[in-house]
Amino acid sequence: MGLNLRKTIVDFLKARPEERFTARQIGLWVFDNYREACEEKRAQSKQDLANDEDFLMQLTAEISSNRPDIQRRHPEIKTTESRPRRYFYSTVSDEAEVARIEGGAVTPELPVGNAASQSEHELYPLLARYLYSVWGIHPKRIDEKRASNRRGPNGNKWLFPDLVGIEDLSADWESEVKDCVNQYGDKRARLWSFEVKLLLNRSNVREAWFQAVSNSSWANFGYLVAKEVQDDTMKELRILSAAHGIGLIRLNVDDPSESEVLIPARDRTNVDWDACNRLAKENADFMLFIKLVRQFHQTGELRAVDWDVSVG
Repeated sequence: MGLNLRKTIVDFLKARPEERFTARQIGLWVFDNYREACEEKRAQSKQDLANDEDFLMQLTAEISSNRPDIQRRHPEIKTTESRPRRYFYSTVSDEAEVARIEGGAVTPELPVGNAASQSEHELYPLLARYLYSVWGIHPKRIDEKRASNRRGPNGNKWLFPDLVGIEDLSADWESEVKDCVNQYGDKRARLWSFEVKLLLNRSNVREAWFQAVSNSSWANFGYLVAKEVQDDTMKELRILSAAHGIGLIRLNVDDPSESEVLIPARDRTNVDWDACNRLAKENADFMLFIKLVRQFHQTGELRAVDWDVSVG
């Protein structure tokens, strides 16, 4: 009997709800558990697949190519945008999944004990490490709870990003060039803004994106950062980015240096200092950030001790 690969994939994932597997891991399981059908498939192939590794590579490629059709027929089969992409079976709604991961209340859809393994706050030091070590950005945590709250219970989340940062464009310049730029009055730094989420899926992608648009409008670059981005949101994210210029980073929590820029942000030439003034008036953390930016322009130095290189 021939191998029905699509059905086998669905059955494999359905028997292991919420567990995540790469296409290669699924292929290895299929090869181990349907050896006779796999050997028949190998014999019928027009390619030379005598080596087991070559056959596994072919099987992995077929699993990946079957993904769009499988997800169209079985919406409960979901995938992540991370590389390698991971496949999983879930009957949890997108809204409930966000609630679970962000620490929302348990609902009938969500079994007790199926809680998220990380909080959003645990992502801040990982992002800070990535920004400092890979991009050369000095990061600063902005705590919205340190802001005056005159705009209702959720007003601050639309004003203040989770992290901000400064990039020293003159770090490798000769001293004469730095002095020249100072006299000329040209730009020596760029300011960055980052809004962090644990998960982006169809239920929260637009709200999260426009939150990033709202609280990053003052900076040269604004980014939405997520630990997990589900594959079916990427088309929407690219459309939103084209319209608003916000970028997207997938944060690799196992190795922050391997984080990916999925969508690059669009550079805004000028900082909106009126918006910065408003934020500094209402938030002590942002006021400190502006103070450090001013000190950099006065001294030309960025001291790691002043910045949240290891955000707590």
